[in-house]
Amino acid sequence: MHLADVTAPARGAYVQLEDLIALRFPARLLRLARRKRALAALAGPNKSNFRGRGIEFEEVRDYQPGDDIRSIDWRVTARTGSAHTKLFREERERPVLIAVDQRCSMFFGSSHCCKSVLAAQLGGLLAWSALDAGDRVGGMVFNELDHREVRSRRSRKTVLAILSHIVDYNQALPLPAQVAGVTLATTLANLRKIARPGSSLFIISDFRGAHDESAREQLFQLAQHTEITAIACHDPLESELPKAGRYAVTDGLTRSELDTADRNLRSAYRTRFTAQQEQLAQDLQRLGIPLLQATTDHSPFSLLQTFYGDNRRGRRQA
Repeated sequence: MHLADVTAPARGAYVQLEDLIALRFPARLLRLARRKRALAALAGPNKSNFRGRGIEFEEVRDYQPGDDIRSIDWRVTARTGSAHTKLFREERERPVLIAVDQRCSMFFGSSHCCKSVLAAQLGGLLAWSALDAGDRVGGMVFNELDHREVRSRRSRKTVLAILSHIVDYNQALPLPAQVAGVTLATTLANLRKIARPGSSLFIISDFRGAHDESAREQLFQLAQHTEITAIACHDPLESELPKAGRYAVTDGLTRSELDTADRNLRSAYRTRFTAQQEQLAQDLQRLGIPLLQATTDHSPFSLLQTFYGDNRRGRRQA
């Protein structure tokens, strides 16, 4: 993959390891430690209880919504007339944990790619960006059957292990229709066991099952000690039925016919999706967790660049 390709949507039903490895080049244009104001606004007024603070002073920058007020540099603020905050080295080097959903519900896409491929590329970009910044990187890949964990380390070998697990789980899709499902709540409970306090946790998923009370409780517990960013993956066909017509559909077990000319059906379909997304956003906002919306018809790199783009590095390489 070349830099010229990263503004295009991901493509395909499956992902290849070489594609995820190639993401190390565009990932250098991202800086996960630099949360932009747009991302802070997504977290809402109720901030997470977690506030990481390191020991070694690194730099002073303009205060941004969401920054810990205890880190404000009052001398610089008084001298310049605008609020400034201190950054500490541990904030840059805290462990970054990336959880990538490869459940059957992610094996869906109507045009460019499946949600599972979108999630894989997002995970690859985040992993390479964290390593480039000198952070310790770890991860978890999960489906309905089990999960694989990679312990956080500051090494290229660790990132390659994460990417390999993503590819393995991705290429195992679809799982047998009769497979027993491991719930999202169980996965979040497993994440609590490996996410050390102070970690920066990225959850990339369609969040199927996130409305269950047990899943909400696990998210609440995770948010107490980690800084979570949620990236919800969806496909345009999940929000809007295709143009009027009769379509054969299947859930893997049974086959039926869907008439999309029915206006009531189209309206109910759209309303249900919108309500689900709004409920997810509200649940996460209560916990101070920003929610990024990723779609299969848009570039995963462009989404991350909106919130984590390192403009200074981009100008140096221009």
